[in-house]
Amino acid sequence: MKKKKILIKIYSILFFLIGKLPKNQKKIMFESYLGKQYSCNPRAIFEYLNREDSHYQYEMIWSVNKKYEKVFKELGLKYSSRFSISWLWNMATAKYWVTNSRLPLWLPKPKSTMYIQTWHGTPLKKLANDMEEVHMPGTTTEKYKQNFTKESSKWDILISPNKYSTNIFRSAFKYRQSILETGYPRNDILSSGNTESHINEIKKQLNIEKEKKIILYAPTWRDDSYFMKGSYKFNLELDLKLLKEQLGDTAVILLRMHYLVTQNFNLKEYEGFVLNVTNYPDIRDLYLISDMLITDYSSVFFDFAILKKPIVFFVYDIENYRDKLRGFYFNIEKLAPGSIVKTNIELIKEIKKSLQNPLWKNNYENFHNEYCNLEDGNATKRVVENLFSRTK
Repeated sequence: MKKKKILIKIYSILFFLIGKLPKNQKKIMFESYLGKQYSCNPRAIFEYLNREDSHYQYEMIWSVNKKYEKVFKELGLKYSSRFSISWLWNMATAKYWVTNSRLPLWLPKPKSTMYIQTWHGTPLKKLANDMEEVHMPGTTTEKYKQNFTKESSKWDILISPNKYSTNIFRSAFKYRQSILETGYPRNDILSSGNTESHINEIKKQLNIEKEKKIILYAPTWRDDSYFMKGSYKFNLELDLKLLKEQLGDTAVILLRMHYLVTQNFNLKEYEGFVLNVTNYPDIRDLYLISDMLITDYSSVFFDFAILKKPIVFFVYDIENYRDKLRGFYFNIEKLAPGSIVKTNIELIKEIKKSLQNPLWKNNYENFHNEYCNLEDGNATKRVVENLFSRTK
């Protein structure tokens, strides 16, 4: 621990000194979920700039956690391993940082660097300074809020998916700088990629038969269930045995854990029925191929609602989550764009109903108008045209 603190101090000083050098105006550093994924809003912005290369011509480099380099190597993407010497140099000399989660607190942002924070979801659960108590390991409520505010003070631009989120971000992050309310770049693909050929291609990659119904289970994490700081457990309350009995060979369940959950699940007896897609590069493809979503308090339902497909909320611990662990920004039980269930029996009933008759149900239209009104397939274009200079 002592050696780690000394090393961080040295890194911080080196970064500060290199950060004094003139910035490469055409260099952008991208990072998604602490360097673990090639996904989300940073990916959408990266791919847009790549497609429009003749107009923008930026040098684009990904910041990658060493354990997750494989995907970036396979895709032939330019990257630097987090905390390596090359990473230190690239981060300190880049004009732009584009990330969807927090960077290390010890990292000093050079004055002339533009830090673009895209964040990673429309919030139901309370965030940062809006939380009454923090139950995460290695911190206290006061310390957590102080650190979050210190980090958000470095952001130059924050991307917001809708007016509702803009208001919350101001409060939760104590953020006073510029907000671009554009819709989320990551959701553009839900318009442009929602084609039969693209969906069949993804199914083929995942070895899923075309005729099978696909159910995506994507829950959030629990602040007080962990192995250590930054490494969380998840208690899988889905009764997979019962689901398999009831759904047989007609469906496939895709299991997608939150990026902070590091637990492994033994799914051997459910081979062919349950597919763990936690390490699949980007959840956007999973939205497109899924016939329905099961979630809890995760922001995924705001994105999935764009597709106007059935959503079921499996909220077996809602009292504890709402009243103790986090709290919500609105009453999900009244306003959810889908059915609320607390038991596996109720869940199976709703799954069968939704798969047989996937109608746009109560609250869906109002919900879509309120939270998805900017998701028209052009959010990335709006972000890029606002923030990046075209080559003359």
